[in-house]
Amino acid sequence: MLDFHYKETEAIKKLLFEVEALKILFQNFKALPHIEKKIRRESLLKSSLYSARIEGNPAEYGNIEDVDKLHKLEIFNLLSAYKYIYSTRIQKHLTINLIKKVHLMVMKNISLMAGSYRDESWAIFNKAGAVVYLPPAHFKIPGLMNELTSIYKKSRYHPFVKSAITQFLFEKIHPFADGNGRVGRLLSTYILQNEGYGFRGLVPVEEIVDNKRQDYYEALEPNKNVTLLVEFMLESFIEQAKKTAEKLLNVDEEKPEDFLSSRRREIFEIIKDHPFLSFNFLSRRFSKVNIKTLHYDLKKLQEKGFIIKIGETRGVTYKIKNDKA
Repeated sequence: MLDFHYKETEAIKKLLFEVEALKILFQNFKALPHIEKKIRRESLLKSSLYSARIEGNPAEYGNIEDVDKLHKLEIFNLLSAYKYIYSTRIQKHLTINLIKKVHLMVMKNISLMAGSYRDESWAIFNKAGAVVYLPPAHFKIPGLMNELTSIYKKSRYHPFVKSAITQFLFEKIHPFADGNGRVGRLLSTYILQNEGYGFRGLVPVEEIVDNKRQDYYEALEPNKNVTLLVEFMLESFIEQAKKTAEKLLNVDEEKPEDFLSSRRREIFEIIKDHPFLSFNFLSRRFSKVNIKTLHYDLKKLQEKGFIIKIGETRGVTYKIKNDKA
């Protein structure tokens, strides 16, 4: 039987009040669709990357291509799962089938047990190889998972509290052989999104969690007391939400370049910072992009009036159209 202890401390009450204030702030932001789209794209990638890093993935933001195939696969599987969580096609009720589907997405082509409960007893070890936690026996998992979804359905707590409790109990059950931490964080995100606290996918709390990994582990350690995790997740979310709010507050209006695709926007910014750069310089910066594709991007940027081409053949350079240099 699942059991937990939670106490709404004065600190948690203040944090919940701050969350409500931030929610109103985000609702009142001027609509900037293309700016938001860019921030949301970065946010989802950060959530995926940092959720993987919490579990030991060595990738760094901006250098995902530097890691091996398996670590890249882990990140892009998570990216697919986060996109699914925020999509309109996802079901609105937390069910066993939904949890298994999310695990299947996270562990696709990584584990033969993707989407299936573990079928043997398990133990959690620390770095020294000592057992730090013994999850319930595998034959108890179906009943405990049904109990978990029932607890969530009946809960009358604030969505942030419900999300932390669900994540806490899920990780105590440890239903899968691998991927429990990643799926637990996705379930927490799902609950917040489903109950109106997703902040439009603009707040990648996993980045803060990764930076405070030891505090996160300590908040998950108690066998029954979830209070510390609730407080930790609220503090982490608020810290990241304030950073996102600062970005949005510093944007007065959308610029024409905000409507460009991400790669063309990046090309535009590079040319802006390096007037009269050559195609060879640009191709080195985009070594993974086909040369024909890069030429096509430059052609489209010229047609739309963002850049101009100077010279012919090998001596060609590029600059911003309204640049006086």
